[in-house]
Amino acid sequence: MKQNVNPKTYFFDQAGLNKAVALDVLKESLKGMDDGELYLEHTLLEGIAWQDGRVRSSSFNVAQGFGLRSVLGETIGYAHSDDFSDTSMKRAGETVRAIKNGQNAVMAAPPQLHSKNLYTDQNPIDSKEFKTKVDLLEDIDRYVRAQNPLVQQVSASLRGSWRLVNILRADGQLVHDVRPMASLNVHVSVEKGDRTESGHKSLSARIPYTTLFESDTWERLADEALRVALLNLETKPAPAGEMPVVLGSGTPAVLLHEAVGHGLEADSNRNKISIFSDRIGENVASKGVTVIDRGTYKDQRGSLSIDDEGTPTGSTTLIEDGKLVGYMQDRQNARLMGMEPTGNGRRESYAHAPMPRMTNTLMTNGSHQTEEMISSVKKGLYAVSLSGGQVDITSGKFVFSTSEAYLIEDGKVTAPVKDATLIGNGPDVMTKIDMIGNNMEIASGGFACGKNGQSVPVGIGMPSAKVSSMTVGGTST
Repeated sequence: MKQNVNPKTYFFDQAGLNKAVALDVLKESLKGMDDGELYLEHTLLEGIAWQDGRVRSSSFNVAQGFGLRSVLGETIGYAHSDDFSDTSMKRAGETVRAIKNGQNAVMAAPPQLHSKNLYTDQNPIDSKEFKTKVDLLEDIDRYVRAQNPLVQQVSASLRGSWRLVNILRADGQLVHDVRPMASLNVHVSVEKGDRTESGHKSLSARIPYTTLFESDTWERLADEALRVALLNLETKPAPAGEMPVVLGSGTPAVLLHEAVGHGLEADSNRNKISIFSDRIGENVASKGVTVIDRGTYKDQRGSLSIDDEGTPTGSTTLIEDGKLVGYMQDRQNARLMGMEPTGNGRRESYAHAPMPRMTNTLMTNGSHQTEEMISSVKKGLYAVSLSGGQVDITSGKFVFSTSEAYLIEDGKVTAPVKDATLIGNGPDVMTKIDMIGNNMEIASGGFACGKNGQSVPVGIGMPSAKVSSMTVGGTST
């Protein structure tokens, strides 16, 4: 799509959608309903992967379509199509009207308009020639191999997307958002004797490609991936048992996202399947722990100027000084719970109905230094980075793997360890945080969140924090 296209009129001027028909269908479909909208999307997506000294794969995709939604009480009618014809639109209207059951509701007020812009509208895909993109990946390969003779394989990938969103409501209100995303990933494998290890580093944000092509940026990612790979050659088996754990800043917030964040989304609390249900006002974490979901950080991967229902994003405090004070809300759940939408209604694409989801979920700063936390531990684990895990939001139980971790012995960081896992219960761990750092960091990686079959980009962040006791899974004692 050309950059001079008007994002407010593209679907009506060029995509073939008849605005008058669409608005008539929308009005008719939502008569007597609580809420609903017509969601329009046009997405460009490219990916280039480099491996074994050559382009391994290259892809380019264009997708567009509409999603028509009606909401009545707890029931949702949804129809979607990649066909913008009048026939397709009218058939969608018939589908979403099927939830009408004789009762009449009052249509919810539309979201308030705003003028904030959190990221560029530049299309990263158009900003560089294809050959220039391939040259970057080849430069990364050459650069990493020149750093150390133990390097066996270098994989790098570049991914860009540009999404135009329009949201039309029955009263004629039309809001739009232009959402870029650019990502660079570097993966390095090293070999020493009969041992092979790897390291990975990535950067993903709502930015043009320009930043990724700066040597300071891609060399930093490559250096970090190589550092972790070489470090892993020296790791020893991880310990097992109950012990204090110091979490590093940045990526360990994946634990916060999974073990706490999902349990604070409104739908799981309205349906009373979250361990946090009906606990507003209760202490659910240690004093000093504050957790927020903020969709307004400039350029961040999880940021949105508006959510996928048209509600402006904001900063929602979930836990304040240890006390549960709020949930992340979309429009439907907020209405049913007697609360206000928080700008957390998100969907993977036009083919999906929105639901409450996280944006950038963070723990705010405390007052301690990481060194203080480490020095207070006789024997424990320093988990610098986590690589993902699993959680049950009903029980709060989780298992997470570390991608970089060290032993702490007599208040000092000693040997790096391999295959350490963190096992516990999210709410329980939150009550065992007894020191919080002053170094809050938003992780740079390309984190995506899955829920009910939908995946959306998110941001995570936290300062370093000490958990007084946690179960560590490992192979040594």
